[in-house]
Order: sequence, then structure tokens, then C-alpha cells
Amino acid sequence: MSKNTEVLQTAVNSNGEAGNSLETAIFDALVEARSTCEVNGSNSSECAVAWDIVEELQAEKSHQKQAAKIKSSLENYCATHPNALECRVYDI
Repeated sequence: MSKNTEVLQTAVNSNGEAGNSLETAIFDALVEARSTCEVNGSNSSECAVAWDIVEELQAEKSHQKQAAKIKSSLENYCATHPNALECRVYDI
């Protein structure tokens, strides 16, 4: 079970360095979850924790995909020219 915790902590600490490391962490967690459930039984708390870790890693992958949203040309322009008239935002 400590290996599961290490896999999760490594993936969270990588913080999107490379999508490949997160993919590897998910694969490793899947293998670990399957073996944990096979050894301890599918109704054990260790099995549930292992699958929770897999779920958390997959959720992190999904969040990283959403964060990597492609900016529009207006967003790119406003990032380089924040004082341009087109980029002003007014509170009403």
C-alpha cells in the first residue's frame, strides 16, 4: 500500500512536467491495484484504496488536459497588449 502512496505523490509532485510520467503513474497504479485486489480480495480496504489512487490519477490527467486549453487569437493579443482597447474589461 505504501507503493500506491508513493506513485500518487510522485504524480502529483510532477505537476504536469510531462504527460508521459502521469501516464506511467496511472499504468503503475493500475498494475498495483490489480495485484493488491488479487492478494487481499476485492472487498478489502487495501483494494479500495488502490482503486481510489487510480481514480485520483485519472482525475489529475483530466484536469491537466483542461488546463492546457488553447487560447484564442484575442486572448493571445491581450496577453501581449493588456492596455489595448479591445482588451479592456469594465465593471458595471
